[in-house]
Amino acid sequence: MVSSSSLVTPRQVSRPVYLCFQLVLLAIYLCVASQFQSLHSAEPPKSWIGYTEGRNDLPNGQFYNWQTNRACIVRSDGSERTELAVELIDRAHSWTQFAGWSPDGKQAIVGSFWESPENAAWERDHKTFRMTEGWLADMCLVDLSSKKLINLTKVDRVSIYNTGLFFLPNARGFGFTPLINGISKPFVMDFDGTHKRDVSSNGTGFTYGYSVSSNGQRIAYHEDYQIYVANVDGTDKRKIDTGNSFNFAPAWSPDSEWLMFVSGQHYDCHPHVVRADGTQLVKLADRGGYRGVVEKLKHPDFHSESSDIPVWAHDGKSIFYTAKVGQAVELMRANLDGTISQLTRSSPNVRHYHPAISPDGQWLLFGSDRSGRMQLHRCRVDGSELSQITNVGEGYMAMHGFWQPIKSVEN
Repeated sequence: MVSSSSLVTPRQVSRPVYLCFQLVLLAIYLCVASQFQSLHSAEPPKSWIGYTEGRNDLPNGQFYNWQTNRACIVRSDGSERTELAVELIDRAHSWTQFAGWSPDGKQAIVGSFWESPENAAWERDHKTFRMTEGWLADMCLVDLSSKKLINLTKVDRVSIYNTGLFFLPNARGFGFTPLINGISKPFVMDFDGTHKRDVSSNGTGFTYGYSVSSNGQRIAYHEDYQIYVANVDGTDKRKIDTGNSFNFAPAWSPDSEWLMFVSGQHYDCHPHVVRADGTQLVKLADRGGYRGVVEKLKHPDFHSESSDIPVWAHDGKSIFYTAKVGQAVELMRANLDGTISQLTRSSPNVRHYHPAISPDGQWLLFGSDRSGRMQLHRCRVDGSELSQITNVGEGYMAMHGFWQPIKSVEN
């Protein structure tokens, strides 16, 4: 042990040595401070943002607006906009939508859609969808480097209407949602599109919000607006009892321990979480009278609103959602411990919608009409450094943004 009397004090060293010592400390301080400041103020990685843009001002129904939809990517700083899969819109009355990324970010998931004008007219007259005829919807992969496209749901086709493609964890293939005899079903398939199989355990209800836990062991979906969990092959199917008639779009926490969904009554439902085994149901937040849907069209049609779903934070300790505060729909954050924070403060009638968390957990991507048009924006998870990403023209909108996984920034 060194005694206090043997310690060298500044008075005992020469002035040049002492000044050198101070300069070293200052350099270390400035280096650490600089790194901290750059960490705090750094731009998000210049990865791609996938999204859908199209017109929203045509007055003769949503079908004619849909036909202008295009799957696009744009850099996270707003540069280099590119349209994907243009070969899918060669046929009249066709359109595309951006629907997600491969885990490595090298492939984009693109939805391919076609509807006959006759079926669209029938649907508008009856104010309901008829997806058993007059439709063709498929899910495709587009390689960003080669631009090669593969239509996965066309292989050994099981339905004329297929949506919701996602990668199963642990390289086990894909999940997707076809309509079978007018009933939406959770399916899985191999990487080449073959071996398609139903994992609903003979369920007869209409399913939606189909997702898989990050550990690859369990799936979740709602069937006739009740939440179910099961093994990835559909066995051991269990209902999550909430006591509410409307439960929508379950999403697994990053650690696979919790499910989040909105629950309550239709258009009066709020973020809830529950343990994967169905215990510890908690209402995390109230949406303050927000109906939970965002109207896309300037001339609303019979079902032209888009569901506005909460998302998990990167660490799984909080969620991001939208709620009505005053006369605006704002971005909010709710922690699992019950604390809530408001991230945006807007003028009356401004709407924020569709939050999405960046892969590094530091940024939020979201839609907003704060500029007068429905554009994509980003901000830090505390609501700071808000900026606009897309720049669609008059009469157009940008919707449903997806961050590209960071691993493939070099593409």
